[in-house]
Amino acid sequence: MSDLETLTQKITAAVGENSGLGKVIKFDFGDAGKILIDAATVPNVVSNEDKPADTTIQISIDDLVAMGKGTLDPMMAFMMGKMKIQGDMGVAQKLAPLLKG
Repeated sequence: MSDLETLTQKITAAVGENSGLGKVIKFDFGDAGKILIDAATVPNVVSNEDKPADTTIQISIDDLVAMGKGTLDPMMAFMMGKMKIQGDMGVAQKLAPLLKG
């Protein structure tokens, strides 16, 4: 299991200064917290703030880590209801390669 702080650091490293996403994406882990990727500005900023986003992805931390490791397929997670996406689906699809590893 990965905690919010560790996951935030990993996503910060993966996103870098300019991910090319150009949008604001929020991971909502429920009671476990949130990770906000502000890729609308350069350099991109990753924080644990709860602000409005172009795309909000509701998922558990464990499921997000499993997707990063390749043990949970993002499409299966979505179809099984383990992941819910609100807003711009295209941004969520562009985000997937950044979460590998």
